Amino acid sequence: KASPTVSLSKQGGTSGALRVNLNWETRKQFKGWGSKLGRAMAMHADLDLDLCALFELRDGSKGVVQALGNAYGSLHRPPFIHLDGDDRTGAVATGENLTINLDHKHDFRRILIFVTIYEGARSFADLHATVTLQPQHGAPVDFSLDECTVPSTVAALALLTNEGGDLTVRREARYLVPERGVSPQRTVDYAYGWGMNWTPGRK
Repeated sequence: KASPTVSLSKQGGTSGALRVNLNWETRKQFKGWGSKLGRAMAMHADLDLDLCALFELRDGSKGVVQALGNAYGSLHRPPFIHLDGDDRTGAVATGENLTINLDHKHDFRRILIFVTIYEGARSFADLHATVTLQPQHGAPVDFSLDECTVPSTVAALALLTNEGGDLTVRREARYLVPERGVSPQRTVDYAYGWGMNWTPGRK
């Protein structure tokens, strides 16, 4: 938090893989006196969070990497971003992982890493979700989603921008509240002026 922008090259993290990990815990139900606390009763057994990335490449192509619509991306051809799977329950120990191929950093213009609540909750508050950006070479950057205080179903976490060949990571931690009938993806697109056309997706 003290340094909202981190240069990957100054950290020595400009090659290899940048791994982004999303993990969350399903809330345990409290017995006895704890059950009187309404918030503690919130069962998130059906909770499904999705780790996603909007990308814009240097050639002007844009898109999204996400489980919705099976848009898992690719590591060794454009967009050089790959999502390894879809953890539907929070029970997978390794969570969901997005890998960005930093050997192709010159092909990137900008990448926005964000998380959506697909189902099971109306807000990130109390979900105990964490996201870690781990360069192959360099220090990890951690995000906790517990700071949310609004009914947000989409959180913009980090914006990676290519500035003269140097990839910088800016902590966003913006909790966005979609308007009625507007998808989380479209909401984050509007907020960052990505300018894509969205159609409803399913998984």
